Amino acid sequence: MNLGVNIDHIATLRNARGGFEPDIVEAAKIILKEDVFALTMHLREDRRHIKDEDLYNIKKLGAKINLEMAATKEILNIALDVEPYSVCIVPERRQEITTEGGLDAYSQKEYLKEFIKPLKDKGIIVSFFTDAQNKALEASKYAGADYVELHTGCFSNAFLKNDYQNELEQLKKASLYAQDIGLKVNAGHGLTYDNVYLMKEVANLSELNIGHSIISKAVFIGLDNAVKEMLKLIK
Repeated sequence: MNLGVNIDHIATLRNARGGFEPDIVEAAKIILKEDVFALTMHLREDRRHIKDEDLYNIKKLGAKINLEMAATKEILNIALDVEPYSVCIVPERRQEITTEGGLDAYSQKEYLKEFIKPLKDKGIIVSFFTDAQNKALEASKYAGADYVELHTGCFSNAFLKNDYQNELEQLKKASLYAQDIGLKVNAGHGLTYDNVYLMKEVANLSELNIGHSIISKAVFIGLDNAVKEMLKLIK
């Protein structure tokens, strides 16, 4: 499995004071010294953490950017200009603290099919952030996604209660089904140093996208060490 490090939370800390520290570009440079596959950045409509200039500045580093984005025209135009390595289409609500669930790909499959065409025309890999449900996976395939990123938030919440086996089984079944219908599979949301080892039971995951836990650990042991420790757990 590869590791994608979500750096949104560094931007959140910076924005709390409205200044420039911590410098997200310097953070990216530290992370990119390690064996990470990509940097994940969510450009929200309200720009609550990642700003437009962050995308452009980090693209200059030559980093593989996995751009999380809502399926809106404004963000699409930015994605087409930045040309990240990949995009992950996510649901987005203004009042949520963090992404609360998977994309409703089924009810939006016709819209999403048209929406992602210009991204694919530019050679950008497209992923849909979905719950571990066959209907969502089938809709993702129909719409033309290359990958799905399985939402692991329910599993992570259940892990805290030591009652996670059903959620883990659902992820395992969803991963196999997604691959059977021709999708590649990533996973992410809420994964931590304590529970990430269980992702090895989910067959053939390509990439884990993890942010909050790594940035939280970095407060105590440094960003480079936090990334190294997570890499050891998933490799």
